[in-house]
Amino acid sequence: MFWRGWSIARRLFVANLLVAVLLTAGFAAAMVSDAGSRTYEQTRHRMLSVGTAMAVSPLVVAGASAADPPAALQPYAKAVMDNAGVDFVTMMNPSGLRWTHPDPARIGGQYTGSISEARAGHPYFETTVGTLGPSVRAIVPIKDAAGNVIGMVSTGVTVKNVEVLVAARLPAVLGLAAALMLAGSLASWLVGRYLKRVTLGWGPEELGQLFAYYESVLHSVREGLVLVDTRGSMVLYNDHAALLLGVGSGDAASTASTAAPPRLEAMGLPDSLRELLQSGRTATDEVHLAGDRLLVVSQRPALAPGSNTPAGTVATLRDHTELTALASSLSSTQTLVEALRSQTHEHANRLHAIISLIELDRPRDALNFATAEHTESIRLGGEFVEVLDEPFLAALLLGKRAQADERGVSLELTAAGTLPPNTLDPRELITLLGNLVDNAIEASASCAEQPTVWVDLLVADGDLTLTVADNGPGLPTTDLDVLGRIGTTDKASVAPGGRGYGMALIRRATAALGGTITGENDGGAVMTAVIPVDALAAHVPSTPPPSTPPPSTGGAS
Repeated sequence: MFWRGWSIARRLFVANLLVAVLLTAGFAAAMVSDAGSRTYEQTRHRMLSVGTAMAVSPLVVAGASAADPPAALQPYAKAVMDNAGVDFVTMMNPSGLRWTHPDPARIGGQYTGSISEARAGHPYFETTVGTLGPSVRAIVPIKDAAGNVIGMVSTGVTVKNVEVLVAARLPAVLGLAAALMLAGSLASWLVGRYLKRVTLGWGPEELGQLFAYYESVLHSVREGLVLVDTRGSMVLYNDHAALLLGVGSGDAASTASTAAPPRLEAMGLPDSLRELLQSGRTATDEVHLAGDRLLVVSQRPALAPGSNTPAGTVATLRDHTELTALASSLSSTQTLVEALRSQTHEHANRLHAIISLIELDRPRDALNFATAEHTESIRLGGEFVEVLDEPFLAALLLGKRAQADERGVSLELTAAGTLPPNTLDPRELITLLGNLVDNAIEASASCAEQPTVWVDLLVADGDLTLTVADNGPGLPTTDLDVLGRIGTTDKASVAPGGRGYGMALIRRATAALGGTITGENDGGAVMTAVIPVDALAAHVPSTPPPSTPPPSTGGAS
């Protein structure tokens, strides 16, 4: 069909225009018919009024009783025709023989029309064909003083003249009809323009196909998709977004048509994610923590073609929990490897010193040097193993001390309390503490005159409290949501497992352990993680982490 390529707006405009034309034509026909009926009705009543006035006139009653009625009544009838605006006035005797007529030659002839009602004493109307052609007439009986019918008077107007009166009303009727059609066309045009704007000029077939694609994409895409309007309501979210956010499953059709869109405040979203969705700001690959999931969120304003005013925002959610878990495992391994590398480097330097002392024939000094380092390693290793009973963590801290020495940073370690055995998840705890210490060493090494990092582990009241402080420049903000966003980090790398993921890994590991973490500035950055011991027990993995050598207790350290 030729209209298949038309847009919805064009189809609606043409349909409304046709409806307006048909309604206008019907309205105009009804008005013309009504005008004709009214004109004929008014003409009948006017003829009746003229006929009644003549029938009761003493002049007419006297003329009807005269010896020569035509001579008495014809001049009067002609005067009435000239002054009353009627086409004919015919007076006749009860038998129907004319006394008067517009054409004097027809006087004395038989009246053309029905006279039975009038002869019976009743006035009536009729439209019939007479000597002057079709006419609208009224016939009224002429009665004497006793009430006897002594004659009849017929007054009328030809149909042609009545139609002239009807035609005189047509301009007003047609003008009103044209105004109605113009108003309908204008309304159709305005509605068409509105629909063209909101449907972008697409036809119903295209919109139907687009909706089918849109439904398929919503349910098949492996990313969460969230649409938020300018009032802060989530108008649409797909199944994967519902899974990632932990909310009820959303459907584009049902959400929009059967209920009011849910408000973001009522959906129980994490504070940082709710703030992002409410703000409407542009975001690219920001990392947000949602429960134990690490989500990478990008957000853009939703702009209609040709418009600069956003109708809302569109956000995509990607689940990086598994990726960051791998990155966390890699980070733990890299942390331990880096610590062992630093220890190996330090061991090599001290071994060279011992060899040199022996070569200089100073065995006693070489023995004393080796013994002192051995004693310090035993003291440090024993201190942490005694408190934590966790060789991996002790190895990490001793390796971090060697790493800090390499950077010229003083690392002070303290521990107190007793942690029950087999309650730690080494992977998550190494990720948490390793990244905290790495950040502190880097901050203090780059900014402080006497760079120092303090690490304190306290087990008390059923909680493990990890505190890492430094004397660096401090945190740019204590809002960890902001610190955790990729793009706000001041480090060079933001690749998974790189430095820019440090805060994201710290927060994810803390959440995985069921704990909380806070940051503050007190002469530098102070990060404090509090982890319930019971929560730790619930997160212990069923398989041990990769083999990592325990802290060295013999030889050079």
